[in-house]
Amino acid sequence: MVVPPSAGGSSITTTMTDQQPINPPLHVNPSKNGTAAGGYPTYAAHIPFSARRAPRLDMATVERRGHPLAVRETNKRIRPHGLQDAPTFRPTEDEFRDPMEYIKKIAPEGRKYGICKIIPPLDWKPGFAVDTEKFHFRTRRQELNSVEGGTRTNLNYLDQLTKFHRQHGLNLNRFPSVDKKPLDLYRLKKAVETRGGFEKVCKLKKWAEIGRDLGYSGKIMSSLSTSLKNSYQKWLHPYEEYLRVAKPGVQQQLEFEYGGPFTPPGTHSPMKRSQSQQTTPLGPPDNLPALQASVALNATLQQPEERSDGPQNVDTQQPPTSSGFTAVNSGGFTPVNLTPASFQVVNTPSQLPKRDKSNSLSAPPSQPATEIPSLSKGADPHHPVMNGLSSMNDLSKNPLKRTISHDSLHDSSNKDPGASGEGIDDNGRRSKRLKKAPTVVGSHMSLLRPTTPRAPVQRYNVNGKTGEVCDTCGKTDDKPAILGCEGCENSYHWYCLDPAVEIPSNQDWHCPRCLVGTGEFGFEEGGIYSLKQFQDKAQSFKDSYFAPRMPFDPVLNNKRQVTEDDVEREFWRLVESITETVEVEYGADIHSTTHGSGFPTIEKNPLDSYSTDPWNLNILPLHPESLFRHIKSDISGMTVPWLYVGMCFSTFCWHNEDHYSYSANYQHFGSTKTWYGIPGVDAERFEEAMKQAVPELFESQPDLLFQLVTLLPPDQLKKAGVNVYALDQRAGQFVITFPQAYHAGFNHGFNFNEAVNFAPHDWEPYGEAGVERLQAFRKQPCFSHDELLMTAANRDTTIKTAKWLAPALQRLQQREMQQRADLLTRHKEFVDHHCRIDEPNVESNFHCELGFEVDEKDVPENDYQCTFCKAYSYLSRFRCNTTSKVMCLLHAGTHDCCDAAEELRLTSSSHSLIYRHSDSALEAVVQKVTDRSKMPEAWQEKLDKILDDEPKPSLKVLRSLVSEGERIPYDLPGLPDVRNFVSKCNAWVDEATNYITRKQQNRRKNDRVWRKSNSAKAAEQEEREKELRKIENIHKLLAAAEEISFDCPEITILTERSETIAKFQCDAKAALESPGLRSTQEFEDLVEMGKGFNVDIPEVEKLDQVVQQMRWTDKAREIKGQFQTLDDVADLISRASEIGIPDHSELLQYYKDQQVQGELWEAKAKELISVESVHYQQLEALSTQAGTLPVSRQTLAAVDAILAKQREAHRQIQDMFDRSKNDDFRSRPKYKAVRDVLDGLSELNSKPTGTIDLEKEIKRHEDWMRKGKKLFGKANAPLHILQVHMNYVAEHNRFCFDLQDKPRMPVEPASREHTPVDSQEIDPVREVFCMCRQPEAGLMIECELCHEWYHGKCLKIARGKFKEDDKYTCPICDWRVKIPRDAARPKLEDLQDWQVEITTLPFQPEEEDTLEEIITTGQRFREFMQPYINPMMITPEEVTTQRFYLRKIEGAEILLSQETNFFRQELHKWDPVAPMPPPMLDMSLSTRKPRPTKQQKEMTRLGITNPDDLPQHLRTKQHSFPKQRKPSDSSSSKGNHPLQPAPRRGRGRSSTPNSASMGGGRDPHTHSHRLPAPMTSSHTDPSYPAYFPSPQGSTHHPGSPAFAPGPYYQNHYSHSSHSSRLDSPGFPPPSPMSRSGPSLDPSLFSPTNNHFPSPLSGSHGQGGNHMLSPQHNSYSTSAPSAKDMDHVFAEFTTDPTEDVGPRNEAAEALEDRRRDEDDEHGSRFGDDFLR
Repeated sequence: MVVPPSAGGSSITTTMTDQQPINPPLHVNPSKNGTAAGGYPTYAAHIPFSARRAPRLDMATVERRGHPLAVRETNKRIRPHGLQDAPTFRPTEDEFRDPMEYIKKIAPEGRKYGICKIIPPLDWKPGFAVDTEKFHFRTRRQELNSVEGGTRTNLNYLDQLTKFHRQHGLNLNRFPSVDKKPLDLYRLKKAVETRGGFEKVCKLKKWAEIGRDLGYSGKIMSSLSTSLKNSYQKWLHPYEEYLRVAKPGVQQQLEFEYGGPFTPPGTHSPMKRSQSQQTTPLGPPDNLPALQASVALNATLQQPEERSDGPQNVDTQQPPTSSGFTAVNSGGFTPVNLTPASFQVVNTPSQLPKRDKSNSLSAPPSQPATEIPSLSKGADPHHPVMNGLSSMNDLSKNPLKRTISHDSLHDSSNKDPGASGEGIDDNGRRSKRLKKAPTVVGSHMSLLRPTTPRAPVQRYNVNGKTGEVCDTCGKTDDKPAILGCEGCENSYHWYCLDPAVEIPSNQDWHCPRCLVGTGEFGFEEGGIYSLKQFQDKAQSFKDSYFAPRMPFDPVLNNKRQVTEDDVEREFWRLVESITETVEVEYGADIHSTTHGSGFPTIEKNPLDSYSTDPWNLNILPLHPESLFRHIKSDISGMTVPWLYVGMCFSTFCWHNEDHYSYSANYQHFGSTKTWYGIPGVDAERFEEAMKQAVPELFESQPDLLFQLVTLLPPDQLKKAGVNVYALDQRAGQFVITFPQAYHAGFNHGFNFNEAVNFAPHDWEPYGEAGVERLQAFRKQPCFSHDELLMTAANRDTTIKTAKWLAPALQRLQQREMQQRADLLTRHKEFVDHHCRIDEPNVESNFHCELGFEVDEKDVPENDYQCTFCKAYSYLSRFRCNTTSKVMCLLHAGTHDCCDAAEELRLTSSSHSLIYRHSDSALEAVVQKVTDRSKMPEAWQEKLDKILDDEPKPSLKVLRSLVSEGERIPYDLPGLPDVRNFVSKCNAWVDEATNYITRKQQNRRKNDRVWRKSNSAKAAEQEEREKELRKIENIHKLLAAAEEISFDCPEITILTERSETIAKFQCDAKAALESPGLRSTQEFEDLVEMGKGFNVDIPEVEKLDQVVQQMRWTDKAREIKGQFQTLDDVADLISRASEIGIPDHSELLQYYKDQQVQGELWEAKAKELISVESVHYQQLEALSTQAGTLPVSRQTLAAVDAILAKQREAHRQIQDMFDRSKNDDFRSRPKYKAVRDVLDGLSELNSKPTGTIDLEKEIKRHEDWMRKGKKLFGKANAPLHILQVHMNYVAEHNRFCFDLQDKPRMPVEPASREHTPVDSQEIDPVREVFCMCRQPEAGLMIECELCHEWYHGKCLKIARGKFKEDDKYTCPICDWRVKIPRDAARPKLEDLQDWQVEITTLPFQPEEEDTLEEIITTGQRFREFMQPYINPMMITPEEVTTQRFYLRKIEGAEILLSQETNFFRQELHKWDPVAPMPPPMLDMSLSTRKPRPTKQQKEMTRLGITNPDDLPQHLRTKQHSFPKQRKPSDSSSSKGNHPLQPAPRRGRGRSSTPNSASMGGGRDPHTHSHRLPAPMTSSHTDPSYPAYFPSPQGSTHHPGSPAFAPGPYYQNHYSHSSHSSRLDSPGFPPPSPMSRSGPSLDPSLFSPTNNHFPSPLSGSHGQGGNHMLSPQHNSYSTSAPSAKDMDHVFAEFTTDPTEDVGPRNEAAEALEDRRRDEDDEHGSRFGDDFLR
């Protein structure tokens, strides 16, 4: 049952199951007087922060960028609420140099999301400059579910409702219950309200529909409707009727105290000035609805309570109200009202708030007055009255003052020095916060409104305390008659109220103002901390909160670590929870001017390069491109950074920045901070969504979004069509918010952030809109936007600034001139005249008395701030000389500044109009900036003139114009075109220069060297040059110059060059016509002359071809007979083709023949290399032949490498084989070494000589290993599992065969013993228990007979299935209880026989040492046990000793059959439990389900039962099994059961091969809890019901965890369900064959295993119920014969491909995990058995 907090109930209701701990509410309470636990120094409250010292913060304990503790940057794929991540930018070092330029670059993308993250380059790591020893700060306390709008609305309504009924004599101690569930009264109220109200719901019979909406479905509708109706009529209807009457009056009273309406212009308000009233009254009329509410309430209190079980007639007549107040939600006004007895939504103190506290939500102390007006005593009727109390005196005596003045900083002597650091500090920096208002997280604005002092009361006894003085008459006499409001601390004589009312002194009473609520809400101050103290508190809170909530991770054997997703989901759960309250603290808005910045500063760190880094947040606001550099004073929080110290869940609510500015937030260190952003284009949609979600809050607080105290979950915003994005900020990262973008967020733990605002040029329009919004809500701006623009006009004279400043100034001028004109129009309405203000040169007969002056001097901001709208009227202001109040031009004369009427205000000398600039001066400033902005246009006009005057402009003139344009610091529109034209002309000149200037002769020689080393690039370059060297290019250049139409000297020179080339062509043609008449040198000279023209002349190419042919012939003769590669010959032939050598050339034919023979050799060599079986003799021949032919060096090297590998492999194989025949066993090679050599042959495509012999020896050795696998029951496992399992067996046997472990009396585990006293010594030796002889670990179960304790894991009994009062009989006391075993236990004698065969092996096995250890340990223990197995020496007194040693023997992993049978028989003889003696044991098999063979898997996959039905390619290859292996296989498997096929889908799990092997009453001693064999007389007595009492009606919870399966009866097994597996810590290393869990990587599994059937299919498939029938025997005549099974088993064990097939260790583990899952199914039966 939920109880209202105001009635003494708790606001936290937690419903838990029996197994869940009940978590108490978590609160982070502030330290008192700055103290903290842990030995920190304690300081008095008056000690300033600068004088305090604390231990330094160890920076190694916090997350920093590049630190090992830092969280890795990851991209979340799925976020809570399905949010998309905002973009993350990673600038390069060059991009990161200029923040404004980079932000301008990313702004188009960032604005789409509202926020973005910037990760600096890796080497950008500024140090942390805060002195953590001196740094102290005060926190704010936050209750998470109070910041969520919907939750706070619900809690507020319940709070007001509880107070209302308490005042009426009813205690809402617990909410009414409907259908055994507490009724949510607020939801009921909203449901009725949305359907038209109580009467309409009754009339239309909507109560059943409301019940369904509230979640009631299991109750008869008529009864449900009656219950809901009665609950509403009793609890909600009276209060709703009261609100209907009282709320308008309270709202009107608040607006009157505020001095105007709450809402922006255009919204209905009771305080709107009447059009017929020319004078402004000092108060509202006397017919206030508040008076009606007071009368109604008091009359109700004086009447006895009337109760009625049925519906009552409700008068639907609405009493008229005189106000124009229109409620957003007329039926559900739910404001917040801080009272100690109310539903405490915010963090209220334990006693009433004091009025002299500067940060309380009540009114500050008021000034004394001389008169107490009251309606009941003939007071001024214009003063509003609440219950006959005058709440406001003459407003002129209490003018609103700007609360950041010096007086407000020092008027409170009891304020902790340095606690907030707000106001104006010693450096002249001004806070952007308002004083005297509750501070809120992350806000750049004040609360709803500056708290206006209430009307002062004349106190006749000035020493009277609060609650002892009547606020109506001001007297302290007749104290018993004084009523004190429990909400607002006001006190009244009951007879001073109007009407008078008398209430018993022991009854709470609230005035209408408190019952309706004022809508005030904020965060209280927390404690004072150093960083170290706050880190300890934050870490302690997070650990204590998440420790009991995190699930257990069986892989890590510990609780799972808290992730970022965990914190984010838990944060929103707590925010939206109405019943669970978690309180945290947040060090927000800490001024860096008083506490120090986290970045190095020039003042403190002048040598640090980061102190002047542009990304330093102390530098960023004053960047040359930031408009904030024009603000004349520092503004804390905007131009001076603020610091934020967070802890887990501390939050900052939805808000956008002051003046819609940009902001930059940098995290110095700590845990993640999650941000949520809404793009600026969605701001209006977001505000509308907030109003729709919480209309009650906006009704009383229209400026709720300025307060930063309200959250709304992103999913609700998304449903309203608002785009919401998220990002995670980590240490060393920036978060940028864009103009008008709403953002919120929370912290994941202890962190330290620093933030500041900045304003690029594109911010200005947003800034203007932000100021207009502040003015509409009557909020004080942080600076004057007009002053910023005017300052920028005077300071910055660049064209770039003028471009954005000119439009802004023009808008400013237009707005200012319009406001001045409107004011003068109103001024002249009263007396039409020529005013000296706008017509100074016109004489008038009427003398205008209105004061007017032009004053350009700088004045304090208070002197030009509008008293009404709080806007800065920088350019002009209207001043009342009587009260010194200042109004802006919009509110001049129309709002109260004195007692004068509006006509006198606008015409008398008692008021003055002050211009900072006259109309002409203002126009001159704007014009100057405008002209500067038009400089680019002037340049464009000059360009147009040049182009118009000259048809062919001179290139020199154009270059001069381009140079002039480039000196103008602005992008000129025509400059790119002119620059391109000049560049085009310059390019023409450059290209013409190539043909005009004769280049140096050695240039061609250098080109040849370059081309030789860069052949590919040279060819490309040659092609380009070839195009450029065409002779036609000269003609084209001359034509292009004419087409471009410009003038320059190079045109004339190029024309002359063209004529010289024509003369050379004539000489060249003559030489080519008679080549025999000229020498080679003459041809070369002609070629050089032609190339000197820098163009390709056709005759030059022909001359050059003749020269190249002669040179090729000389080279071909020179290299003939020398070794050449195939590529060299190909190049030579290709060169001959290029230069035109005829095909009939003898030299060319010779080299072509060589090329053909080399290519044939190449093809043959590659063919031999690529074949599967390499013919090495042919490779040898090819290698020899390569010396006479041109071949490829790579192919020749590959042939030689293959031959070298072949020779080396043959050597190694021969060496291994020879050593395997060595008589000295220790000289034989290791098995692993041989296997590695054979595996390495896969790289060769053939097997060297001797490989087959070595493989035969390997196979003989592996047969020995397979025999060992069969001994341990691992026949189906890969070969390498043998060594792993033997190591496990040896490790396990060390504990079980430990000779130091002697018999002892039963002892309790350490966890069950009493805590030892101080004088008692603690035994350092830990006792061992169970069959495994290990210390206590996990679940421990005690045998009721021998009182020995066993591990639940060893018995396969799950923790959740065994209860404390359950009784258990162990397998040692009762031989019928089976022991779960993961593998078979070989007999010691079999292991010794197996060991003897080692000397006959060709290689030294890796398992030799482990086998020796196992045998030695077992033999030593057997010898030790010889005295204890003498039947002649046994007495009844040694039963305990026999049980002890039998327990050790049973826990071992090898079977000592003689000792086991002896002790079992003796125990039954001396202390029988079972009705029959135990059978003799000859083997100990595994209780686990056997792994199917490959053939069985294929049969299961194909759904066939007969192996002969398998396809031919899937059948076993009979020829692959050597015949000589069968006798040994038969002998080695003597006594073992034949391997059966895997169970089909229709078979139950109980049909195991183990059960089939038992015949003639033999007990295989499998100790199975999961798969018992068919019960026979020699095995288990069917009449024996159970070993544990099973209570009737016990059920199994599917969600309960379990260790491992442990069923005892197969009739329960088929009905068991899956349960989780948990591993207990502290056990010895388990067998690798029993490992399971989610730690296996699925990528490790072989693809061939994908077709394996699920191990669960057998128990639920068709026909599975037949396995539970006693008549069904899975190993009856329908099973394969023993002969066939022997064949199958031999096939499996002798197939050499079985161990090298697709199965791997991962697949092995997967098979084990599937068995474990089967075991867990079986654990259900054990659970029922235990109960």
